[in-house]
Amino acid sequence: MSPDNHRSRDHDEEIHSHEPNPDPPAGDAAITVSGADATEVTLTPAQLQALPAVATTGCHITSTGHGRSGPFEFRGPALLELARLCGVRDWTRVRVAAGDGFGALLKRPEVEAAAGNEPVLLALERDCQPLTRSQGFVRLIVPYETENALKQVKWVRTITFRR
Repeated sequence: MSPDNHRSRDHDEEIHSHEPNPDPPAGDAAITVSGADATEVTLTPAQLQALPAVATTGCHITSTGHGRSGPFEFRGPALLELARLCGVRDWTRVRVAAGDGFGALLKRPEVEAAAGNEPVLLALERDCQPLTRSQGFVRLIVPYETENALKQVKWVRTITFRR
């Protein structure tokens, strides 16, 4: 593992990398959601757009090598609602990863605590416009993270709920 990669203290899992990635990964924007209960669902961009959406305002994006931008309003399905709609019930943590391997590990209590005010969501829109491929197309937004945005995964490809 390179010195720029980090592992979770609780689990021997890679949770993010600081390697710069200026080019979006190839492929479509479909994501695969899998659960600790063996549930697996692949959702196309059109299916994601059809899900109930929430918005969060005042979010900034801070990216390695790109500085800070914003504030923005992001809109898309809430992560908790996505789990429920996909039939995922029994989980303690979730790993959201991009096609290039960059990812974030969130614990269920932090996702649930944010749900009332500023829910963790999969953004499909920024400032009422669909996200472009260079903006992340499908992007994890963790509104309470304001310093380094290491959890703000763009180009989301997999969401894995674990016990």
